[in-house]
Amino acid sequence: MPRILITNDDGIHAEGIRRLEEKLRAVGEVIVVAPSHEMSAASHALTLSRPLRIDRIDDHHFAVDGTPTDCVTLAMCEILREAPPDIIVSGINHGGNLGDDVLYSGTVAGALEALVYGLPGVAISQVGRGEVDFEPAAHFAAILVRRILAEGLPDRTVLNVNVPRGPIRGVRFTHQGTRVARIRIHHGVDPRGRRYYWIGEEHAEWTHEEMSDYDAIREGYISITPLHNNLTNFRALEALHAWAALTDEFALPESKR
Repeated sequence: MPRILITNDDGIHAEGIRRLEEKLRAVGEVIVVAPSHEMSAASHALTLSRPLRIDRIDDHHFAVDGTPTDCVTLAMCEILREAPPDIIVSGINHGGNLGDDVLYSGTVAGALEALVYGLPGVAISQVGRGEVDFEPAAHFAAILVRRILAEGLPDRTVLNVNVPRGPIRGVRFTHQGTRVARIRIHHGVDPRGRRYYWIGEEHAEWTHEEMSDYDAIREGYISITPLHNNLTNFRALEALHAWAALTDEFALPESKR
């Protein structure tokens, strides 16, 4: 029976991770290692400035007082060291992870950490705020994980899955969309008289791009975007070869060579 490691960034008691676990039990043995509290927008942070603690709830559930990346690291190097998983699934996140959001997302980071250990990874998010129904996303996650376990993924690849609200028209394979964010900073003064700043996103304007993740969600399709952790812009790299003259313009003093 395959072993499935689940994590998230909404915390081990979040509804999304519970619904995901319920569905994936039909696919394999599920081990949940997730943050003890919400760690949204933690990105790929790894905690190095303090010790971490693992709260063993039972043989299949472990809460970590850290980030999703901490959870996967401790799962692979400690909790599941003797019997590692076959796949890592992160989610179900309450809210979408589209376009540039993947750079901030702890959910996506949990899946990307699979690449460190040579495993396939899946991040799955339910688009929408307020009350949402996680059932369609959990159902689709089980179908997708079963397919990946049977056929694998391209090398160094994780899948970022976003599920729309409302009627689902189908599935699309997409690329990351782009947007212009309007960030609002909230100011205030705490009870001790110290000024604070609270970052909040007021509005985002998405660019219409055929086959982007955002367009798929807008049109009612599940979006599946393949990701990897190499951020090199290869098209720009080719263009930058024209800057070769920089090596002639930059000359270190003799004493620095």
